[in-house]
Amino acid sequence: MKTKRPTVADVQAMKGKRQLTMLRVVTLEEAAAAEQAGIDLVSVPPALLGPAFREAAPTVFAFPGLEYGDLVTTDDYLRGAFQAMKAGGDAVYCAAGLSTVRRLREEGIPLCGHVGLIPSKATWTGGFKAVGKTAESALEIWRQVKALEEAGILGPTVRLLDPDRIGRGLNVFCQVRMKSHDPIARRDFERFVQRHEEVLECYSMSGEWDYLIRVVVRDVKDYEQLLMQAILTHEAVANSSSHFALKSVKYTTELPL
Repeated sequence: MKTKRPTVADVQAMKGKRQLTMLRVVTLEEAAAAEQAGIDLVSVPPALLGPAFREAAPTVFAFPGLEYGDLVTTDDYLRGAFQAMKAGGDAVYCAAGLSTVRRLREEGIPLCGHVGLIPSKATWTGGFKAVGKTAESALEIWRQVKALEEAGILGPTVRLLDPDRIGRGLNVFCQVRMKSHDPIARRDFERFVQRHEEVLECYSMSGEWDYLIRVVVRDVKDYEQLLMQAILTHEAVANSSSHFALKSVKYTTELPL
């Protein structure tokens, strides 16, 4: 469990070592829930920051967003960024152009950028749909990442990978039943799931099983190790049922609007 809020240097030191969890929170209740769940990073509206926010979420790394369109000039962004940092932000999200990003970094302001589907600029990528599904658009995203990195954006490198090409082609869906529905036990299990990079998705379910998790590993041996030495040995887990995917028939992140 975290005992202190990470610094920018701490976040940068995690690059390539583990995946970080991030949520968008817009209320103090959501911020407190993120804190309790052990979430690493949260995106927040600047108005949410302040003493009450830090009381609710003392150890999360917070990115207040500098709203694109509300701020126009570089001076506007500078003023907004300093205000957000003073109010308790750890870095700021900025969707402005590279010249503005460079100017903010010159003043030592840690920045978070955005590539791919950017809501405020979605018209340039064909509207609200998944971006990066073709080789050409994936390459464009990579160019954007490198440009933001060179301009001074904070954050880990993003790579779009085919699991089979990196030797992680086994998809397993694991249903988990808890020994009890005690809130503390469930919270502990959810933190446990967050710590395992092999678990890409986890859902709290209705019905006979309490959780459904999706695991991506190299082979059956790797999955057996995770199941027998981690999942089933967790003190809150009663039993599980595993289902191996034979092939992917459809996978998309594109939502109809």
